[in-house]
Amino acid sequence: MSKPELNKFKDRMDKAVVALKDDFGGLRTGRASSGLLEGITVDAYGSSMSILSCAAISVPEPRMISVNVWDKGLVVSVEKAIRNAGLGLNPITDGQTLRVPIPPLTEERRKELAKIAGKYAEEKRVAVRNVRRDANDDLKKAEKDSVISEDEQKKMTTEVQKFTDEAIKRIDELLKVKEAEIMQV
Repeated sequence: MSKPELNKFKDRMDKAVVALKDDFGGLRTGRASSGLLEGITVDAYGSSMSILSCAAISVPEPRMISVNVWDKGLVVSVEKAIRNAGLGLNPITDGQTLRVPIPPLTEERRKELAKIAGKYAEEKRVAVRNVRRDANDDLKKAEKDSVISEDEQKKMTTEVQKFTDEAIKRIDELLKVKEAEIMQV
């Protein structure tokens, strides 16, 4: 066994933070964002494909998303996919372009979204802690196999804890920003 590489554990923690940013991108905040529709899959020609594979998404104004479907035959499928995505959006068809107005959020829906954001953040905190556990297991094993000394193991464990604290702090900051964005009227 070779000496444990702490950077690979730090990278895994960083990936959890990046994944949280992606999750937050899909949460609706009352402002139009192309990220809102990017995860939608469309039934096209007997198979499922990403909405990005069959349309261009733009945000012409703060409360409107425009979806320009490339193939006339897919307009109905794309419209149906947006309606059924569970986002509470009702697209308006205008030729090959779908206009998707973003309705203002109710207080109840805002609280629900803030709760969902909190759940996403907690999932990522757990992921970071799991990485910490894996790192500590590797360090204990390396020490037991005499690859590193007990002092090195303690020093590296402290370093892993520092990475963990930093990652969780970044997750908490992202959550605070997202909750403020959601609750803003």
